[in-house]
Amino acid sequence: MTDVLELLRKGREFRAAGDPSSAARYLVQAAEEAPRDRTVLTELALAHFQSAALGKAEGVLHTLVELDPSDGYTRLLLGRTLSRQSRNDEALPQLRLAAALTRDAEVEREVARVEARVTREREAPQPSP
Repeated sequence: MTDVLELLRKGREFRAAGDPSSAARYLVQAAEEAPRDRTVLTELALAHFQSAALGKAEGVLHTLVELDPSDGYTRLLLGRTLSRQSRNDEALPQLRLAAALTRDAEVEREVARVEARVTREREAPQPSP
């Protein structure tokens, strides 16, 4: 477990220093050693998100949702990850769950922003073939 803690510490240091790509390298190793550790996986998801490795972040976040479906922060991060990929229809249910679980006003504002995007996307004229 000490190795995992050291890898986690290094990953957090790199993230704090603004280098999420380097952080992810350490955190991937930590996740290999402790694949169900929610702290490690959350840090890894954040490192991937911050380095714009959104597909990787999404994969880790789905694992976190499986481990704890009632984690509002994970649902929020998953919703933001999907939204950042312009997958707002998929993001909205995750963000709504996050808002219900956290009762956080900022999360509710995020829901409203994504709802507005979804509405605009649905109302936009479709290009002709």
